Amino acid sequence: MGVGTLTGTGPGASRGATGEAGAERAEEGLWRRRLRHDIRHELGTIIMLASAVVVADDIGDTSRGRVEQLLGETRWLDHLLRQLDDGDGPDRDDGRALPAPERIRVDDLTAEVVTGMRLATPHEVCFTGGEAWAHMDPVALWRAVRNVLDNACRVAEGRVSVRVEADQGWIAIQVDDDGPGFGADRGTHRPGLASLGLGIVHDLISGYGGSLEIRTCEMGGARVRMLLPAAPPPDPPPDPAADPRADDWRPYP
Repeated sequence: MGVGTLTGTGPGASRGATGEAGAERAEEGLWRRRLRHDIRHELGTIIMLASAVVVADDIGDTSRGRVEQLLGETRWLDHLLRQLDDGDGPDRDDGRALPAPERIRVDDLTAEVVTGMRLATPHEVCFTGGEAWAHMDPVALWRAVRNVLDNACRVAEGRVSVRVEADQGWIAIQVDDDGPGFGADRGTHRPGLASLGLGIVHDLISGYGGSLEIRTCEMGGARVRMLLPAAPPPDPPPDPAADPRADDWRPYP
């Protein structure tokens, strides 16, 4: 009696399946790279057009400010896309290293996000904050603040308050809203988006030594508080007047 074999179970078939899977991954990777190339091209076109409008003489100050905000948002998207490119190599996985931290003005970056959000929501978005420094990747902080603020504006009834302050060695970014609060019936709102966004925020903030706190605020809605270890401000530039050689000029010859 002859010895039978099951089709597709031999070593050669296994290698063939592995080869097919590898080819599919390579094809998918090529498709993703081409798609990102096209996205970057379109972003570049928008940046170029917006830059031309900003310096045009036939628009008013209000429109110019809106275009500048659009330009800023587009540049953040370009930074985000570049990080995606950097983290999409064949040896990268979910355990990839975080981008190197930089010393950044947390209040300035948060204020920029707030200004952009004011153009995209009918709600009142208030901001207060003083000088605050932390070590973090700027794109990661932009993503975190944008996610929290977007969630707040989505569920708010009419008002969102954003505050940045130093608190016992920590920088606190606090976002309050007058919505129904966490755990309440959000009606037509989509809590799944909020849950996903807060998960992203937690991972971004905790990756740089920070933490995320959630509670009910005095406005009746949710309070989301992002805490980051405070960093010292950069050293001030040297004062030329303090240099005794600054005015040590002599006629020549």
